[in-house]
Amino acid sequence: MATKVAFDTLGCKLNFSETSTIKRQFRNNDYQITEFDKVADIYVINTCSVTNNANRACRKTVRRALRRNPEAFVAVIGCYAQLEPQEIAEIDGVDVVLGHKNKFDLLDLFDEFEKQSETLIYNTDVNEAVDFHNAFNSNDRTRAFLKVQDGCSYNCAFCTIPLARGESRSPTINKVLDDARHLVDRGFKEIILTGVNVGDFGAGRDEDFYDLVRALDTEVEGLKRVRFSSVEPNLMHDDIIKYVAESEIFQPHFHMPLQSGSDEMLKRMRRRYMSDVYADRVRLIRELIPDACIGTDVITGHPGETEELFQESYDFIDSLDVSYLHVFTYSERPNTDAVDMEPVVPKEERKERTHKLRRLSTKKRFAFDTRFTGEIRPTLFECANKNGYMQGWTDNYVRVAVPYEEQYENRVLPVQIGQRTKEGYFMGTIQEEIESEEQVIAELTE
Repeated sequence: MATKVAFDTLGCKLNFSETSTIKRQFRNNDYQITEFDKVADIYVINTCSVTNNANRACRKTVRRALRRNPEAFVAVIGCYAQLEPQEIAEIDGVDVVLGHKNKFDLLDLFDEFEKQSETLIYNTDVNEAVDFHNAFNSNDRTRAFLKVQDGCSYNCAFCTIPLARGESRSPTINKVLDDARHLVDRGFKEIILTGVNVGDFGAGRDEDFYDLVRALDTEVEGLKRVRFSSVEPNLMHDDIIKYVAESEIFQPHFHMPLQSGSDEMLKRMRRRYMSDVYADRVRLIRELIPDACIGTDVITGHPGETEELFQESYDFIDSLDVSYLHVFTYSERPNTDAVDMEPVVPKEERKERTHKLRRLSTKKRFAFDTRFTGEIRPTLFECANKNGYMQGWTDNYVRVAVPYEEQYENRVLPVQIGQRTKEGYFMGTIQEEIESEEQVIAELTE
């Protein structure tokens, strides 16, 4: 009987991409992949270190695995494993801790995956993690998250990612194109470019993110859609926005982290832009692509954020024509500069500010989505029957559902957007089918 291995991932899409790559390594070596909440012989936990909650989640996940099988081999890998290997080693039942450089080496390090009498730690200085490991993942066979960059050379006051992942690095454009072609050959219709700092692609070489955007647009036959995950506003140059505005492949969807709408706070956070740069980016996107979805990230309660500065940030974000917010509550992280900054915002006040901004996000998301009621948008449908319905994303990132039909799986189809449901997505009606998917965009833009 094949050895069973289960995986759980904490954190970002990049972590999910890397977990999927390790999962394929095991599958290719004849291990049986099973769900994490089922009995397995090996449990692999890929960790995050962005917040204290992520650290606690790691501990809970280890306990969850051992409840299923107390004799299972437990491996903890990833960012938290890089930053706090000794802390993880003290968790009962953990057999091995693998930092950033070694997390892809499980199958090289172990043959039998036998329970260890003492926790083994494979952890090197993060600056030794100079190799780029290709990775991609998907929830189904329609959309794939493709890793194109890793690490970060920025030094934001609140962030542990450079400590956990090392300096910025990326593959060549030709390598990304090969990966994209492989995904298209496997049937994926949409690729989402992911990384720690995607816009920093090519740093230190004679290639850059704009070059990558153009190459993907013109050199991957059969690729229907591309999105990119979070890109820093200082790296979201005007030429990228202008290129996306003219592209039929790049979708009208941008995600740019802001973190604060107060220039004083941006300086404290050591961000590489001021609020006017962000506003200019949003203004250009709206001018060239009026229907684009624009998302952002915001941190509340960073040390030094007074009530006045929070209100300044809130008012700025409220004035922006963005579509949704991802709001994070600041938490102290060891070895970051922010942990020593004053004044410290009380935790209850941080939470209240988070709630205020999340309410603002709900209002903005509702206003953006409902603008398109009655319109027809090209929609890529996923391969899942959920209570008789199937869901998909429009080009501009509106969630739509229609009655399930197997023939619509993994296809881009014109959908008229109907009424919003209480769950937050929209019922849609597929319009008269078009002979080829390539015609969808053309006919909708005539």
